[in-house]
Amino acid sequence: MLTGKQIRFLRAEAHHLKPIFQVGKGGVNDHLIKHIQEAIESRELIKVNILNNNDDDKKEIADQLSEQTGAELVQIIGKTIILYKESKDNKTIV
Repeated sequence: MLTGKQIRFLRAEAHHLKPIFQVGKGGVNDHLIKHIQEAIESRELIKVNILNNNDDDKKEIADQLSEQTGAELVQIIGKTIILYKESKDNKTIV
């Protein structure tokens, strides 16, 4: 679980990042989860964008992504989800 200071720091770090994944009409699937896990291992902090054609609740999508990838949900802002997971091999955020 992240503390308030850690969340504020991660939000500031994520501000300049571009979303690298999009959740579309198909929703969250195993293929998407696998790719997010690989990306989050190398980057630690990523943004995921929810497309307008997705009718699912953004909070449910964020919970699903964080639970299935083992990442911490940092923030949901608009249709953008910020996820963080400490990397085992490529630790960059201290």
